[in-house]
Amino acid sequence: MIEERLECREPLDGEALIGFLGKRAIPGLEAVEGSTYRRSLALERGASIVELTPKSASVRCMLELEDRGDLTAALEACTRLFDLDADPAPIAAHLERDPLIRPLVRRRPGLRVPGAVDGFELAARAVIGQQVSVPAARRLGARLLELHGRPLARPTGGVTRLFPTAAEIAGSDPERLPFPRARGRALSALANRVSDGRLRLDPEADRAAAREALLAIPGIGPWTASYTAMRALADPDVFLPTDIGVVHALERLAPDGATRGPNELAESWRPWRSYAVLHLWTSLGDAPAAEQVNHAGPARV
Repeated sequence: MIEERLECREPLDGEALIGFLGKRAIPGLEAVEGSTYRRSLALERGASIVELTPKSASVRCMLELEDRGDLTAALEACTRLFDLDADPAPIAAHLERDPLIRPLVRRRPGLRVPGAVDGFELAARAVIGQQVSVPAARRLGARLLELHGRPLARPTGGVTRLFPTAAEIAGSDPERLPFPRARGRALSALANRVSDGRLRLDPEADRAAAREALLAIPGIGPWTASYTAMRALADPDVFLPTDIGVVHALERLAPDGATRGPNELAESWRPWRSYAVLHLWTSLGDAPAAEQVNHAGPARV
């Protein structure tokens, strides 16, 4: 076991990060115990299991690596996942200019946008979870993991498998994937484009080109493409105007939302609308609407 400390700029809202990831954790791939998030990673030289525990200005990172040559890549993946390169002060200062969202920003200093350890995994999870609740999306993800995830040689703390790669899904029969056929075909098409290099889903990718490529896949719409851009491409200025969680949060904050649409309300939040979306989602707390955030996709409005 290797222990590392991932430093970041204060403040860091670790509670919100663990809560967000914990609600969406796929059994077998991820687990949350107290304030620690655990998951498997597929790296260039082998598999890894990482445990991340946020502190006030850092994250305690414990790693089990099959090959120590993957250490740097593993730490970079964890940094992306917890958005540790962000500077929360200028983001908060900008968002606080708007009295509508100011109370949310002050309530949650240091809120981060959870990223992704792998772009294909994030996009795949968005696709298979479209139009279903978060718990249902977890069950679908667990089924996919069971069918196509590679077992770990040394399972730890409920983490037993690796998420299937794009190449592994591309080589499977889309009709046999454990989802409705249209969704299975969308996932297969996504996997084929990622595995053959036509589509890049990482923070260094061309964001406009990636969005265009995602939207060209039948079964992938604007919400899924935007959500993928927010988390896999690390785009700080994504807004999800039809997301049911965003809609519900804005209804609470802005009684005049019927005359001022979500896009108009969010215009002053540029270029940090992704962080504003996280504040809106987090503001819902344990309300029933919060269970629809992320995987439910667009609201029916």
